[in-house]
Amino acid sequence: MKICIINGPNLNLLGKREPEVYGSLTFEEYFAGLQAKYPNIDFAYYQSNIEGELINKIQEFGFTYDGIILNAGAYTHTSIGIGDAIKAITTPVIEVHISNTFSRESFRHQSYISGNAKGVVLGFGLKSYDLAIQSFL
Repeated sequence: MKICIINGPNLNLLGKREPEVYGSLTFEEYFAGLQAKYPNIDFAYYQSNIEGELINKIQEFGFTYDGIILNAGAYTHTSIGIGDAIKAITTPVIEVHISNTFSRESFRHQSYISGNAKGVVLGFGLKSYDLAIQSFL
């Protein structure tokens, strides 16, 4: 099974950015743990702060992988282009958020991704990625 994890803006700052919300692990540390926990899954990982690069990766993996786990960060609430990219591919996408976006600012309650995603996992910290992986198994 091949699963790609795509992270959007500011997620490169995990471990440094608001640890009370996002935790103290870097995503690279967490990702190494995922690879060890799921040795039968061929993982790819990509992070970018640039919307168009995220769209390019969704399109690149969107016809050949078994699943995409996408944390588009703030682009979740602003990017019609990312939503359209998900709609255009055949690989199922799980939208993931580390925090519970519904317990935060009201602008975070809107998602341009959810309507085109297979499912949404939010609010369980980095374990949200584990839950998304489980949905593909």
